Amino acid sequence: MAFYVALPALTRVWSSWPRVTTLRPWWLVLVVVAEATSFLCAIALLRLVTRGASWFAVSSALLAGNAVTNTVPGGDAVGAGVTFAMLSAAGVKRDQVAGGLAASSVLNVAGLLILPVFALPAIVGGALNPDLAHAAELGLVGCGLILGFGAVVLTTDAPLRAIGRGLGWLIRRWPHHRDVADLPERLVAQRDMVREDLGRNWWEAILLIAGRVGFDFASLLAALRATGARPHPAVVLVAYAATAVVALVPLTPGGLGIVEASLAGLLVLAGVPSSRAVLATLAFRLGSYWLPLIAGAASYLMYRRRFGPVRAEVDAAPR
Repeated sequence: MAFYVALPALTRVWSSWPRVTTLRPWWLVLVVVAEATSFLCAIALLRLVTRGASWFAVSSALLAGNAVTNTVPGGDAVGAGVTFAMLSAAGVKRDQVAGGLAASSVLNVAGLLILPVFALPAIVGGALNPDLAHAAELGLVGCGLILGFGAVVLTTDAPLRAIGRGLGWLIRRWPHHRDVADLPERLVAQRDMVREDLGRNWWEAILLIAGRVGFDFASLLAALRATGARPHPAVVLVAYAATAVVALVPLTPGGLGIVEASLAGLLVLAGVPSSRAVLATLAFRLGSYWLPLIAGAASYLMYRRRFGPVRAEVDAAPR
């Protein structure tokens, strides 16, 4: 249903495809380079929280899982399952993978939702369109909620044990499941290990999160410059952050259609001419959505050549 609502915006964005040839080529190259660097930061973060798994295993698992997330319904859970299975098959301990995926997910989401904080001067100063300012305020509320949830999970055991019991109940409904009676305690132990690691390497995690989000945002700025638009970066940051909050709601795989509709509309509110906003959205999504799908498929094929096919059954994958 959500896809049909967003279909007109998606069609409008893709109808501008013939105008891609009018984009400034060097800025288009920067779109791709910035997105590749953003993914490299995400890979390094996952490797950090899984405590030194091989670069090949982590990069292929993350890219393949991202491709699945962006193509199938309920993609977040399925994509996490694919990443979990690939890292496990590559020899990384299951508990280590589960804790690492959970930690990287929370850190990545927190990094996205904290973005409106950096645009506070534009919000408080009244430099924004009222509708865009409202979207920024919603982003700030989301930021507070996710940071509060992360703080609770990192500092108290009861919520994490409750999550473990819920996961155990779901896993026991699957055929050929393993014993998960101790899953709550295993999650707490893994959380403590991840927290200890981040305590020692907190500066690396912060730099990698900042790099992942920052280069993704730089890709959007490059896409706008490729069209000839030059809006104020702080105003574009609000549009980017609001779109990121919308994309977190899994209405369609990878936010397909939803992101296009939100980003193009918010860029117009940020003062970008409508035709350029649509074209910039197309260029940005080529780098952040479509090219990573190709990279994910290629990564999975290379992974299969080294480790063999991944089992279809993922009996302890985090959800």
